[in-house]
Parts: sequence; structure tokens; C-alpha cells
Amino acid sequence: MDLRQLNYFVAVADAKSFTRAAVALNLVQSTLSHQIALLEADLGQRLLVRTGRGAIPTEAGAALLAHARDMLNSARKARDDLRDLHRNPAGRLAVGLPSQVALSMASPMVSRMRQRLPRAIVSISEGISLHLRELLIQGRLDVALLYDPPPSPQLAYRTLTRETFLLVGPASAPPLPERVSLAALADYPMVLPGRSNAMRSQVDSVLGPRGVQLNIVAEAGVVLTLLKLVSDGLGYTAAPASMLLHGGDRLRLQTAQIGPPAIRNRLVLATPKARPETRLLREFLAVVQALYPAEAAREPAAATMGPSARQRRERRSV
Repeated sequence: MDLRQLNYFVAVADAKSFTRAAVALNLVQSTLSHQIALLEADLGQRLLVRTGRGAIPTEAGAALLAHARDMLNSARKARDDLRDLHRNPAGRLAVGLPSQVALSMASPMVSRMRQRLPRAIVSISEGISLHLRELLIQGRLDVALLYDPPPSPQLAYRTLTRETFLLVGPASAPPLPERVSLAALADYPMVLPGRSNAMRSQVDSVLGPRGVQLNIVAEAGVVLTLLKLVSDGLGYTAAPASMLLHGGDRLRLQTAQIGPPAIRNRLVLATPKARPETRLLREFLAVVQALYPAEAAREPAAATMGPSARQRRERRSV
């Protein structure tokens, strides 16, 4: 007894005719009769009786009919559930985000993933890029966005965007010039993340070879804390323009361009090379790449995000 034979049996019982059932099933009538005969032989029972008007179930056939309908409905539901699972898989995707990225991008990432895969769960871990990279290599994350990670034979990187760093200072301080040279950064008391932070590493990698020694007065790893320290007049910081989006508009700050040469970072999408891409991961990659336009299209905007001298003067008066 198999589902196909049960389907044929139900079709004949419903149509009350081998001829009509064969037409509905798009089968040759002899094939349909043969399959019903095989089902009867398997069960050891006569299931259908031919009459002058067609075919009707026997007592055994009537008893089987209810079971056959239940089995076919269960099989159909199982098939539909599996197809739905393929279209809309469930599961958990472990995502690593630097705090700076999580503040601005976590909500749109989760929102778009819920639109694409409502049953999927995005589990976000925040941290510095170095730590997230290690979690990715250890298999504790499925994907991560990282700032300027070192090369790894275990990870694949896709550049999402590059940004130019700005010198960010308190609005209460004397107005900054439009541009500050790398050497002149040594004249400002600086508040930066610790040395394990990718942002700090990028600043050091540009200034170190040029012999520029910064006057570090404080360190803070959280974006909002860093900006608050600067806003309160405790120092200056060098940071990507996008960092000002994380509460910068509510703080009293002013900015200036740095360089040349400019200090620039690189945000990459990192995935393990050895791990196959699941449907959840493919959908998340599509979401992230849609949220970050082409690098070339973004760069001019990043370079002009700092306020002009007039805007800085206006901010000071707020």
C-alpha cells in the first residue's frame, strides 16, 4: 500500500467510476484498474465493486476510505510544510557587529530579515572587531562586520564601505580649521579607544610611521561614551564621520578634515570559507549589501559629512 494507490482509490470512490477517475487523474483506465487491483491484493480485501452505473466501495473499501483521506491529507500537509520551510526557513543566525555599526544598522538589518524570513532569528553579538573575528574563526558566529581585519586563510572578506576620519572636538573649544595636518594632531589632547580597537589601530598605523606621537588623555571603547567625553570638553578624537550619527547631533561638537594623507578605515563583511552558505546566511548577506551602497558611491558623502566652518560656529552658539 502506498500513497499513490490510496490516491487512486479515493479518486475512484469520489468519482464513483473508473472511467471518470481515469480522466481526472490523466491515466489510462487499465493502469488505474491495475493499481487498484494491486492495492486490493496487498490488503487482502475487495475495495470496490463495479456496477452498471460505475463503482462503489465495499464495506472494507468504506472503512479504508476514511483512513486513506486522513493519510493523504497528512502527506499533503507534510509536503506543504516542507515546501514552506524551504521558502521560509526557521533558525538562528549568529551575527557579530562592532558597537558603532550595531547602533545604526542593527535595526534595519533585523527589520529586513524579518520581512524576508519571518521565522528566522538574528542573534547579534557586539564587540570590537578583533574579538568578533576570533569568534568567527572559532565557529561561534556565522557572519560578522569587521573594521580593517588582518588577512586570514579561514575567512572571506567583502568590502562594504570606506570612510575618512575627522578630527572631532568640543564646540566649546576654539573653532577648528577646515583641515588639520597629521603632525598637528599631536597638539590636541586626544580621547581614543584602546589599542585593541580597530579604529585606534587605523589611526596608529597612519601616524606611527610618520613619527606623530598623540597626547592621549583618556581611552573609551564605547562610541557614545567617547563622544560624550569630547562634548564635555575633555579632549578631541579622530573618528569616522559616521560615528557622529550615533548621538553626535545631540552633542556639542565641531569637526575638521584630517591630512593629507587621509586616515581611512574599511568595513568588511566576513564569513568563514569552510562553512557552506545556508539560506539564512544568503538572505542576510543580501540584506547587508543592500544597506551598504557601492563603495565608490559612498566615499564622497563620507568625506563631506563634517560641518562647515560656518556650521561649527553656529554649533558653538547653541
